[in-house]
Amino acid sequence: MKTIMMRNALVAAALMFSVVGVQAAVLTAKNGMTLYVFDKDKGSVSSCYGFCADFWPPYIGKKGEKMNKHWTLVKRKNGKMQWAYNGKPLYFYRADKKKGDMTGDGKEGIWHIVKL
Repeated sequence: MKTIMMRNALVAAALMFSVVGVQAAVLTAKNGMTLYVFDKDKGSVSSCYGFCADFWPPYIGKKGEKMNKHWTLVKRKNGKMQWAYNGKPLYFYRADKKKGDMTGDGKEGIWHIVKL
């Protein structure tokens, strides 16, 4: 009986580690909040304004700011600068309330987290 219980415990532990091991790292902003990309953006040009930007605020930067080689700043219609990763403009999701939230992933089939 002890052997069976020990084996079951080992199997359960192995499954937990398997699930944790497959989670990919997710791109986050300096504040730790999850960042998203929008399928309707055209290259490095944002398509999210007005009502869209109310729910999906752009990750705003300042001209002259620098991050690593994958990060760039792209100009929005209003002249503000928005962070982009690998050329894709980045957004927050208004419903995400704390670090680690990813509630916008897959929304409407056009919003996605950035897996590293």
